[in-house]
Amino acid sequence: MSLGTAEDDSATEIHLPADIDWEMLDKSKFFFLGAALFSGVSGMLYPMVVLKTRKQVIAKDMPSFKMAVSMLRHEGCRGFYRGFGTSLMGTIPARSLYMAALEMTKSNVGCVTVRMGFSEAKTAAIANAAAGLSAAMAAQLVWTPIDVVSQRLMVQGGNSGAHTSGLSAVRYNGGIDAFRKIIQADGVRGLYRGFGISILTYAPSNAVWWGAYSMGHRAVWGGIGCYCLKKEGDGNIGGGTGVGFTPDSKAVVAVQGLSAAIASGCSAVVTMPLDTIKTRLQVLDGEGSNGKPSIGQTVRNLVKEGGLSACYRGLGPRWASMSLSATTMITTYEFLKKLSTKNQDCGAIG
Repeated sequence: MSLGTAEDDSATEIHLPADIDWEMLDKSKFFFLGAALFSGVSGMLYPMVVLKTRKQVIAKDMPSFKMAVSMLRHEGCRGFYRGFGTSLMGTIPARSLYMAALEMTKSNVGCVTVRMGFSEAKTAAIANAAAGLSAAMAAQLVWTPIDVVSQRLMVQGGNSGAHTSGLSAVRYNGGIDAFRKIIQADGVRGLYRGFGISILTYAPSNAVWWGAYSMGHRAVWGGIGCYCLKKEGDGNIGGGTGVGFTPDSKAVVAVQGLSAAIASGCSAVVTMPLDTIKTRLQVLDGEGSNGKPSIGQTVRNLVKEGGLSACYRGLGPRWASMSLSATTMITTYEFLKKLSTKNQDCGAIG
């Protein structure tokens, strides 16, 4: 892939590694290595997810650091990994569905948009956004039940100094016990509580993230190209004949990480209120029909507790978690695709 920073003959071109599409991948290696790599990433970032979830369900807000210290004092390190086994159990099939849908959609939509005559930049943005949308929808079929169970385990820890109104009095002895009790109380429907709003949260979030990532990635490399062009012009006042720049692997990873962090910030701010409502629907009992909270009741409770700002409780941990997760994910994901290519020459820099 080459990015031109100007239309004239003196433009600097940045030669990036060739994109690896779905047809180039060894599928068995892709899914096996992907499960191992992303399980490790999930374990590293899980404490921030627990902290974010607890902040979203407390009746009165508490600073993240104070809550973390209180959790550590009352529950120890184990408190930050409540529900992790259940979450990990769902991560592998959900990630597999996510990656398959992402790559197939990106490849197919990319081919269609190219035939329609879109530019390379527009093709990449459209294909990435569509891929993120379809991948999130596919993954939620598996992830929503896992999310419901793991979040209930996350918030049933000991006294962490925060009052949580509406939290179910039922105590769960691990993930299997939680699955059984939820099904006994509410049927299979109980495992899919918040499924609709999960789709409304994660589908746009992923579409925004992948679209923003694609545009941010090109913008960052474009800026680097402009800098190289200016530097070349300063050193060669008589005019240049063009220069090709091939970044090393460290530069590629750094730009991927920066682009991922930018995309995460956009996505977190846009979808945070929906994520807070979704978490409360999946975790708390309320005043709706059959004792279950409705979306309207959940929103009214949030507004009563702290106005619009209550919808953004946990934004700091979520933004940090999303940025770290996305940065790690995209660099790991690109590394995974490189490892999983049928022909390693496909990943060579040209």
